[in-house]
Amino acid sequence: MIPALPPGIDANLLSRVEDAGLNASAPPQQRWVDGWLLRFCPGQARRSRCIQPVAAGRLGNAQRLALCEAVFAEARLPLLVRITPFSQPSGLGQWLHGLGLQRLDESRVMVSTALPSAAPPLPPGTRLEAVDAARYAEVVGGMRGSTAAQRLGHAQRLALSPVPYHGWLLRRVDDGQILACAQTAVEADMVGLYDVFTASQARGQGLAGVLCATLLAQTASGGARLAYLQVGADNGSAIRVYRRLGFADAYGYHYLARDPQAA
Repeated sequence: MIPALPPGIDANLLSRVEDAGLNASAPPQQRWVDGWLLRFCPGQARRSRCIQPVAAGRLGNAQRLALCEAVFAEARLPLLVRITPFSQPSGLGQWLHGLGLQRLDESRVMVSTALPSAAPPLPPGTRLEAVDAARYAEVVGGMRGSTAAQRLGHAQRLALSPVPYHGWLLRRVDDGQILACAQTAVEADMVGLYDVFTASQARGQGLAGVLCATLLAQTASGGARLAYLQVGADNGSAIRVYRRLGFADAYGYHYLARDPQAA
């Protein structure tokens, strides 16, 4: 469901936000099946290894699902379907649930039209460093405990993305320790924040908020007018940070899986 929206945001603009999120998460391993976009990247991000049902198509749901399951089986990935307010055909989520697919990973898309006009000062003794896709995937994968295959899949997706990513590390100057990291993906006048992560030993210091505000101010100076992000609905600490930065709930999404443990 799409909740009451902040001023300047309407359902048509949210459709653009959804498209921007799809573009920014596009892996090289994808194909279309009658209006459903299949992504089967071996990385950790679920949005790059799932069915994105974006158009109604002409085939029946059962026939289309069987074709999709064959693709995921060949890729040795569990079947995963992302359900949003824009999913087609209408009622798809209920139909899949009736087949026994189980719901997992409730997430929110948040948006802001109040991008900061100036970057806040960085914490004393820190510096900001730009890194390429491969380096960023290795850094954030290490922080998350991702496998080597997941890090490689992430790096490939970033390097080949149709929307250019920019990775940033917040380092401590004296020993070079990475304290936090984040990425931006800019498309037209929209900027997406992705893979925001704070090192375990540096949490509780407000570093993620400062880093995100800095990146939003940078992109605003380049013409960005709207920011969006995706966050787990149960990640209360991150949601509080984003609300302080001016983000508001736009819509939710979730995944459906035959085997939630494998997904």
